[in-house]
Amino acid sequence: MVAAGVTTTNYEACRMTVTIDEPFDRFRERFERAVPRFDAARFEELDRQDAAWADVSRLTAENAPHSFMIYWSLEASALMRLAGGTRRCVEYLMGNHVIAERMYRHDPAALLYAPLRLAIYDGERGERGESDRHGLLTCLTIDQPSSHFASLGDLDITQVGLELDQKLADLLAHLRLTVPPPIAGVR
Repeated sequence: MVAAGVTTTNYEACRMTVTIDEPFDRFRERFERAVPRFDAARFEELDRQDAAWADVSRLTAENAPHSFMIYWSLEASALMRLAGGTRRCVEYLMGNHVIAERMYRHDPAALLYAPLRLAIYDGERGERGESDRHGLLTCLTIDQPSSHFASLGDLDITQVGLELDQKLADLLAHLRLTVPPPIAGVR
């Protein structure tokens, strides 16, 4: 039996930013095609049917052609504009609950980091081959999945985190982006 108390864990995360030579709106559209929205109605129907996990896995594979789905997004720029902000930003929670379950079974605290959080936003002004109307670079920023999951101290969870590193690298390659060195070649 564990006594009541507080545990603290300090750990280091690896944040990765990819600068994209493509206008914000066009890249956002390509990203959202590659990572479709979670189809809540279809999954709720499986719940009502008390379906088998194999059915959930099948539907997840159909809904996540590149291993990830968007569970939530926030168009932050609309609100930030009221404070004088001019750069666009969309924040996403993307993930795959079939993969998340493989960590959850070992430690439900894994859901602190699953789904993954990422942002697509207007970066700084810069030289670009294809400038958007604002002259800003488009950026995608995300933390390396395994850097968070390893902090839980469970080798099974860490292994799934490394698998997520590879799936993220595969997604970025599909989007024709530079794959950051921390996740390039992870197998």
